[in-house]
Amino acid sequence: MKASLSRNWKHYLQEALGLAIFMISACFFSALLESNDAGLHKAIGDAFIRNILIGVLMGGTALLIFYSPFTSPSGSQINPAVTLSFLWLGKMCHWDAIFYIIFQFIGGTLAVYIMQYILGAQLTDLPVNSAVTIPGKQGEVPALITEYIIAFTTMTMVLFTSAHPRLKKFTRIFAACLVTCWVIIAGPISGFGMNPARSFASALPSHTWTSFWIYLVIPIAGMISATEIFQWFNYRKWLFLPADEERPA
Repeated sequence: MKASLSRNWKHYLQEALGLAIFMISACFFSALLESNDAGLHKAIGDAFIRNILIGVLMGGTALLIFYSPFTSPSGSQINPAVTLSFLWLGKMCHWDAIFYIIFQFIGGTLAVYIMQYILGAQLTDLPVNSAVTIPGKQGEVPALITEYIIAFTTMTMVLFTSAHPRLKKFTRIFAACLVTCWVIIAGPISGFGMNPARSFASALPSHTWTSFWIYLVIPIAGMISATEIFQWFNYRKWLFLPADEERPA
C-alpha cells in the first residue's frame, strides 16, 4: 500500500480531477439547459435539442479529460467499473485500483458540492436535482437494461480498439463519441450513469437514492462481462493460431 501511494499518488489525484471536471461540466450544462429558471432553457423549448446539446458538450468534456496533460497520465479511467475491469485483466495492482476508486468518488462528489454552492437553486431544484441519475418515465427495468448495454458496449469498444495496432490511437475519440451518444440515447431512459462514482457524486449531495443499486451494480456487471468476452476471444484466437506462429506470452 505504501509503495503504491508513494509511486502513484499523482495518478490518484488525476483520477479525482478527471471525474471532478466531468461533474462540474455535467452540473453546469444541466443547470444552464434544464433549469426552469435558466434563460437558455426558455430560449430552446425543444427538450430533444437541449439533450443533443448536452450530449455534445459532455462528449467534448470527456475528450478534454482524455487528452489533458493534467488528467491523461493516469489513463483517465474516471470510472470504478473501468478500473475494476482493468484489475480483472491484471493490468493494475489491487492497491492502485482501490485508490483509483476512492479518489474517483471523492473528486466527483466534491465537485458537485462546489457546484451546488456556486449555482444554488438552479442546480439543486427539480428537474435538474444536481444532475442525479434516476430511471426515466419508462421505469427501472428499461433503465437497468440500458445501463447494462451502454456499459458493455463501451468497455467492448475500449478493449478491442486499444488492442488493435491501428485503432488504438482512436480509442479515446471513440469513447468521447460514445459519451455523446449515450447522453442523447440513454439519458431520457436511465439518466446515463454508466459510472458508480458519477452517480454517487450526484446522489449524496442531492439526497436522492432512487434505484441507486442499478447505477452501482449494473455498470460494473456490464463492463466485467465485456472484459470476460474479450479474454475469451483472445483465448480462442490463441488456440487457433497456426502451429508455426508465435504464441502470446
